[in-house]
Amino acid sequence: MTDSEPDGTVVVRIATRASRLALWQAHHVAELLRLSEPGVIVELVEVSTEGDRDRVRRLDAMGGTGVFTREVQQAVLDGEADLAVHSLKDLPTVAIDGLVLAGVPGRAESGDAVVVSQPVASPEALDGGLETIGVGARVGTGSPRRQAQIRHRRPDLEVAGIRGNVETRLRKLDEGEFDAVVLAVAGLDRLELSDRITAVLDPEIVLPAVGQGALGLECRDNDPATIGRLEAISDPTARRATLAERAMLARLRAGCHAPVGVRSGETDGRLWLHGVVLDPGGTQRVESRSETEAGTGDAAESLGVAVADELLAAGAAELISADGGTEK
Repeated sequence: MTDSEPDGTVVVRIATRASRLALWQAHHVAELLRLSEPGVIVELVEVSTEGDRDRVRRLDAMGGTGVFTREVQQAVLDGEADLAVHSLKDLPTVAIDGLVLAGVPGRAESGDAVVVSQPVASPEALDGGLETIGVGARVGTGSPRRQAQIRHRRPDLEVAGIRGNVETRLRKLDEGEFDAVVLAVAGLDRLELSDRITAVLDPEIVLPAVGQGALGLECRDNDPATIGRLEAISDPTARRATLAERAMLARLRAGCHAPVGVRSGETDGRLWLHGVVLDPGGTQRVESRSETEAGTGDAAESLGVAVADELLAAGAAELISADGGTEK
C-alpha cells in the first residue's frame, strides 16, 4: 500500500535501477503520476541489479532473463516500493507471483540506430542504414537479435558482443575498440545523445526487440490504488501493441535476449504484427505477419499467439533452441 503523510498527502515510491537512463525513465513516470494526480509525492528507491553489478559476463551466462529486473521487482514485493519501472524489453514474459504489469505509458521510437566512427558515404540508403558501415568493420552489440539480423544482411561485418551502459558503449567506440555500435534510438533520445546517431536502421531490416521503446510499470497485484494510478497513465495503443508482442514471445518460449524481432502498429483501426526469428549466425530466418481489429487486450494477445504459431510452424523453435534463448 502507498504511504500517506500526516496531512493525508499520498506518497508513491518507485523502484528503479540507478543508471542514468533508468533514472530518466523513473523521473518520467514520476512526472506522469504528478500530472495525473496533483499533490501526490513521488520518491525514488534506487536498486542495484545483477546485470548492473556484473558488467563482464555475457547476459546469457547470467541466466539471460531477469538480470535487470529481479531485484527491482523484489523491492516492490518486499514493500520497499509501490511500483517498479522497467524498460519493457528487459521484462520477462513469465509473470512473478504477486506482481502485475499494470501500466504501459506512451511509447518512444522502437527502432535501433547505428553510431559509426568513420561513416561510409553512400548516395543511396541501400541497406537501411547499414550501408554507413565500412566493409569488414567491427560492430559492437550485446543483443543476439541485432547480431543475427546484421549478420543476415551484412555477412562481411565482424559483429562482436559489448557490455555496459550507453555512455560506456559510446566510449568504447570512441577509443577504437569498435568501428560502430548499435543502440536503441529511444535510449539515445532520452539521454540527449541523438546527435551521435549516424543512421536510424530500417525496422524492416533490423526488427526491434519485443517491448523496445516502451516502459513497463509493475506493482503488487493486491494494491488496487497503485493499479488504478498506473492504468490512468497507461497509453491504450502502446498497451495493445506490447501485449501482442509479449504474447508472441511467450508463445515462442523465447527469452528477452533470444534472436527474435518484432514490429507492431495500428493502421485504420487494425492492429498488425510482424515477427521474425533467426539462428545466431543469421543464416536462417523465418518471419510472419498478421493483423486484427484493434480492440481489447485479449484480441492483441490472440494476434501475438497467431503470429508465433506461424513462426513455430516454419521452424522457429529449432532456431531459438540453437541460440539457447528459451525462456526459463
